[in-house]
Amino acid sequence: MGHRFIFTLAFFSLTIVGLHAQAVAPNSVVSQSAQPKQSFKEDVSSPTFKEDWTTISLSQSGLPIKSSAGLLVTKGELPGGCTRELLRMEWRPADPIDLYVIRPTGVNRPPVGLFLLNYTFDSAVFRDDYWCAQAKQNGLAIVGFGSALSWQRFHTPRPMNKWFVSELQEALSTSTHDVQMVLNYLESRNDLDMKHVGMYGQGSGGAITILAAAADPRITVIDVTDPWGDWPDWLRGSKQIPEEERDIYLKPEFLQKVSNLDPVNSLPGLKLKALRIQQVTADSVTPAEAKSKIASAAPTPDDVVRYAEQADQHKAVSTGGITEWLGMQLHAGDTMASKIH
Repeated sequence: MGHRFIFTLAFFSLTIVGLHAQAVAPNSVVSQSAQPKQSFKEDVSSPTFKEDWTTISLSQSGLPIKSSAGLLVTKGELPGGCTRELLRMEWRPADPIDLYVIRPTGVNRPPVGLFLLNYTFDSAVFRDDYWCAQAKQNGLAIVGFGSALSWQRFHTPRPMNKWFVSELQEALSTSTHDVQMVLNYLESRNDLDMKHVGMYGQGSGGAITILAAAADPRITVIDVTDPWGDWPDWLRGSKQIPEEERDIYLKPEFLQKVSNLDPVNSLPGLKLKALRIQQVTADSVTPAEAKSKIASAAPTPDDVVRYAEQADQHKAVSTGGITEWLGMQLHAGDTMASKIH
């Protein structure tokens, strides 16, 4: 395969399987994506439909505002005390999204935690029973899916030498639109507390989480681990990028296309109930200078938690799991908060 996802085994700070997956970008030469046309059609089934990649706003994207109900693929009661649904959603041509909705049984209209992991993860990770245990323990509905150009959403006829960073403008903007479309669908269900919505993102998913919170006020709490951002410094120094490709991403025209999609620009203006940025110093995907600028852009210094090694962060979240902090913030002030450890 021209497009390869190679994983480094280390501590996985998300505590799902005890692994931290970092993809080494493909070695093949990457050609730049064409600048999208600025004329859009409402019919997304039309082959001429073009989505606006220059905006994080769903209302300006060209996508339909109302999300379809999607196709229910499977639904089952799990022994851990929750219901797991897998739905197939599609609002742009040839780009189906697998959406997992995991609800704790016995909880009426639970708050919602959206989870968007690094682009290297297949959304099938949400089949793991870990997520059911987390939903039950922390009293929230867990909603997970994969970002654009993630493994599950890499479809032909896209050339195999394209990947998340080579198509960074598309990946960031369309994934941010997807978050808003997912929220529209969840709102239509009437079995979830959409007044209490949080989101967790890791790596590239952390960058998208910050952009989504800036675009959609329904997201009131966010928790991000090693989010990407500060694109000029990130693209210059990230170990994610093969050296033979780096010059492509440092060209002014590439940087210009993602300049308004930089989480560093969105962080200062976020109006949230709670924000946590977790940074691991040893993480080489986001260079130190970019980490510093991301931290400096946070509304307050207390929003940033730093760990020296991935093992330190793994230990910090191992007891309550990666949803504990999000659940506590979403339940703050209600009786469930006292039950979350």
